[in-house]
Amino acid sequence: MLSASQIKFIRSLAQKKERDASGLFLAEGSKSVRELLQYFDCQLLILPKEDTEKYDGRIDETVYASPKEIERASSQKTPQGVIAVLKKSQNNKLPDFSESNLYLALDGIQNPGNLGTIIRLADWFGIRHIFCSADTADAFGPKTVQATMGALGRVMIHSVDLPEFLRDIQPKIPVFGAFLGGDSIYSASLPNNAMIVMGNEGNGISDKVAGHIENRLEIPSFANGGETSESLNVAVATAIVCSEFRRRSLPLK
Repeated sequence: MLSASQIKFIRSLAQKKERDASGLFLAEGSKSVRELLQYFDCQLLILPKEDTEKYDGRIDETVYASPKEIERASSQKTPQGVIAVLKKSQNNKLPDFSESNLYLALDGIQNPGNLGTIIRLADWFGIRHIFCSADTADAFGPKTVQATMGALGRVMIHSVDLPEFLRDIQPKIPVFGAFLGGDSIYSASLPNNAMIVMGNEGNGISDKVAGHIENRLEIPSFANGGETSESLNVAVATAIVCSEFRRRSLPLK
């Protein structure tokens, strides 16, 4: 049985301050939980009473609960039956940037769904480190975790003072940013190793961060002068930028 105090604590993890204080976060749904159990230790696994499936991983405690108890504990509008209280990784070591690779930096991404999708995109394109400004949404929030579809276990998230961080890495790696009015990404020279900065959904890259970006890129519109959308969704734009960088690095066949 899931106790009232356990339910209260699980629900409190929907708040960032509680996740930060406890070092814990939530994952919901069988698929997401199974994926993340490969990468994170689990303090508490909550399963439906009728669930007979085996979950592999380092699990401190397993509780079988009724649908009503799971519904009370869940942070989702439509509970998915399985809830895991997971421990954040303590390995937050920065890469040395000596090897050719791509990295993402996010400046003020507010929407948890956008952030989760970007983490999933990073995983797809083999980007293993994302550097987030202080005002970017929390990567360990329930909506973001859900949107990553397990990719959170393979992509390391770093919270940094972004202007200071970009200033410090300038000698080690070129920094690119997505802007309206930059050089077309399809004609610009793109290296195999780069830090790619993506900005806020409504305002783009902030002035403080823009001052540390030497290479400005734009995804051009192909509307041929006709009316079109003002801008792209930031997750869509991230996919296009990462795809073009990776395409350039592929060997010719």
